[in-house]
Amino acid sequence: MKRWLPSPLSSLVLWLAWLLLNQSTEPAHLLLGAGLAWGIPLLTRRLQPHPLLRLARPWVLCRLLWMALVEIVRSCFNVSRIILFANPEGLNSQFIRVPLDLHDPHGLALLSCLINSTPGTVWVEILPDGHELALHVFDLHDEQWWIDTIKTRYEKPIIEIFEQGERP
Repeated sequence: MKRWLPSPLSSLVLWLAWLLLNQSTEPAHLLLGAGLAWGIPLLTRRLQPHPLLRLARPWVLCRLLWMALVEIVRSCFNVSRIILFANPEGLNSQFIRVPLDLHDPHGLALLSCLINSTPGTVWVEILPDGHELALHVFDLHDEQWWIDTIKTRYEKPIIEIFEQGERP
């Protein structure tokens, strides 16, 4: 079954999206949507580098996303205040290195999305020599605070969510 229909849920979502976008349930749209919903996952299955993941602790993910949302809103206000009212000469914009224990590609992708969604920070790259995250901070005052924040608020829950089954 997986050979001819590699992702049934994706196929169903694609088919429903096709029908909703066309706002029609005519037989031609039903058939064309079904063909696309079958063909697209079949043609793109080699692009999925890892098997679909199972979340070890979905409630930890909900808590992490809530904390990230609060941090994003807080950072919006802080960055807006700095841009509108702070003296530009007083800004301390720098790159820092954050050592990472996280190795799961899905977890790294989530960490990247959370960091890049937060105003004032930009994920630059993973430095391969020491598996460190290069992070740009808009107004850096305490480098150790940033390292501790990334490691405790973001990396630790992500490891708990994605790498729970891999740890001894």
